[in-house]
Amino acid sequence: MGKSMSKPRDTISAYCFSAPALVLLMFVLVLPAFLGLRMSFFQWQLSALRTQPVFVGFENYRELFSSIHFWASVRTTLVFTLSVVVLEVVLGLALALVLEHGVPGLRFFRTVFVLPMMIAPVVVGVLWGFLYHPQFGKINYALQAFELGPVLWLANPRLALLSVILTDVWQWTPFVFLVLLAGLQGIPQHLLYAAKVDGANYMQTLLHIKIPHIAPVLGIATVLRLIDSFRGLVVIMTLTNGGPGVATEILPLHLQRIAFEDHRLGKASAVAVLLFLLTSLLTCIFILPTMRRQAR
Repeated sequence: MGKSMSKPRDTISAYCFSAPALVLLMFVLVLPAFLGLRMSFFQWQLSALRTQPVFVGFENYRELFSSIHFWASVRTTLVFTLSVVVLEVVLGLALALVLEHGVPGLRFFRTVFVLPMMIAPVVVGVLWGFLYHPQFGKINYALQAFELGPVLWLANPRLALLSVILTDVWQWTPFVFLVLLAGLQGIPQHLLYAAKVDGANYMQTLLHIKIPHIAPVLGIATVLRLIDSFRGLVVIMTLTNGGPGVATEILPLHLQRIAFEDHRLGKASAVAVLLFLLTSLLTCIFILPTMRRQAR
């Protein structure tokens, strides 16, 4: 009797303790998201905030879908996001596999690998801006030793996008490495020993034991990097500011320009809604295989 009565009390206590956080979450995330969705159906100029917003229906979305500039930003966002996620996961997994077996100096390597993550994005942008400098950059200085002329890393449209991708990979591969290293070190040793006794080689052990066991961790790391890569705004603004032209202009930067340069809050809200849908779609594509694997 006492135990059955304590369960409702525990439930009520849990709701009471979590209520302040839920209310705060509603005001910080849910309410602004709803207001942004609502604003996407209105026309409202930032330079004329005293005027009333004018309802225009789907006009903002129609204008975006007919804009070459918008689709160029979508394409750049997809190339940037998928490139950094794939490279960071592959490099992070490779580093974790190399350093999982108690390599001498592992603590030192961990500390060194964490350093890029600890640097502010603005500082990362400035640092790599110096490295990419056509005259004084260390990268071009190293290339000249092989009699390769100075490369305009941030002035060439294709190289500029490659440059910001490499910068993001340098900063965030350590995150994937640390997460996957923890997952690999959590694999029960008796499974690895049994595979060794059965005569399994390294690739068989990797594909049939290690990868399946770290699949949930791998999925989480991939999704976190996928979501966070859409916020790679600061580094891109510091390095190229979306240039040359719009070669490195991802959707968040496109949104900012519409809001604070064109002063069109309604259209910027429509970009934000579409960015949320794109992020959700890519997240589902990456996380569904992991969920199906766990369900089995």
